[in-house]
Amino acid sequence: MNPLCYVFLVALANSAVAIYPSNSDVIELTDDNFNQVLQSVEIWVVEFYAPWCGHCQRLVPEYSKAAKALKGIVKVAAIDADKYPSFAGRYGVQGFPTVKIFVDKNKPQDFTGDRTAVGITDEVTKAIKNAISANLQGVPYGSSKSSKKSSSGDDVVELTDSNFDKLVLNSDDIWLVEFFAPWCGHCKNLAPHWAAAASELKGKVKLGALDATVHSSKAQEFNIRGYPTIKFFPSGTSSSSGAEEYTGGRTSSDIVSWAMQKHQENVPPPDIIEIVNEDTFKAGCSEHALCVVSVLPHILDCQASCRNEYLNTLRSLGDKFKQKLWGWLWAEAGKQPELESTLEIGGFGYPALAVLNVKKMKYSILRGSFSEDGIKEFLRDLSYGRGTTAPVKGAALPEIQATEPWDGKDGELPTADDIDLSDVDLDDLPKEEL
Repeated sequence: MNPLCYVFLVALANSAVAIYPSNSDVIELTDDNFNQVLQSVEIWVVEFYAPWCGHCQRLVPEYSKAAKALKGIVKVAAIDADKYPSFAGRYGVQGFPTVKIFVDKNKPQDFTGDRTAVGITDEVTKAIKNAISANLQGVPYGSSKSSKKSSSGDDVVELTDSNFDKLVLNSDDIWLVEFFAPWCGHCKNLAPHWAAAASELKGKVKLGALDATVHSSKAQEFNIRGYPTIKFFPSGTSSSSGAEEYTGGRTSSDIVSWAMQKHQENVPPPDIIEIVNEDTFKAGCSEHALCVVSVLPHILDCQASCRNEYLNTLRSLGDKFKQKLWGWLWAEAGKQPELESTLEIGGFGYPALAVLNVKKMKYSILRGSFSEDGIKEFLRDLSYGRGTTAPVKGAALPEIQATEPWDGKDGELPTADDIDLSDVDLDDLPKEEL
């Protein structure tokens, strides 16, 4: 056979199984040229694929887009691991497609993000940032020191185009998000304040940061025109229209103060929990700094409409004091005798109310009227440290009785049919005098 024809046929056979065209920005690797990945100082992204693999074929357009976007920044390559299995075996490739990022050439990291162009570029961008951070700190790439966030702080969540919707939108959390540019001087000045605020607001408001120069689709969606721009996302925000402009200052105290005001507005009012067993008592009392315990009249003394008026008063007060994160509980008179005895609110008239501090084992009794104004004044004095407190007897919580919860209905007196006289000896009953 003519040697030229043989070369042509070999080239034709190879091109028939290659899943990336020759004009693609994806570099095709083989056993002969793979060492350029290891010898180069550049970062490489390498896909190990098999031509017959359906997932590999579906990845082609997204991987190609990523290669085009990263051109001149990172080398993006692919190798037919079915045809060249030696490097696949060397790096523990067990399925296709497998993508690895070669920053540390001895220990390439596995790509675990979304198999989209955005997901790939996000992961590579993160690897680049970590490599830069490692170089600045003079530590090996991938060490615990280099993997920590630098100026953004450990409590600032790093947001991207690919994780923004999942983490922020439709979230039950409240978010403040900074859109920044790495070269922006004002952003650099804000960074330590943003990090400090994130730590102080932990558990109440989440703080995130998105590099708008890298993750441009989200920056465009929220119409970001300058840096830094801060947006507030209330709980349950589902679209860009739900985001609000941040209007506070740029010191950590300013950020915390503004965020806490929003937090208070977004916190739902507490549930008013009926004490029917130990679990309900612990949920409303032991897990809070203070718990407000009310004992309401027996249902026969105060029917459903009357009881609901008291409960509505407590709900209104719970909403007014919701930023305190107190627990709010109630029980029917006589159903929790040890609780009433411990708090000294039983036997002298209902409704009654006391506030219990479980940690300090102290309590305070409402001496004024059981009304919205009376209770509000009492609670306000307590919150300012002006109330009178007493130690819990024996420094132990009372035993809680298991009872049936209120069904929301009026109480009913027992009828004659409800009274069982089968065990009663009529001769023992008192005789009426003639």
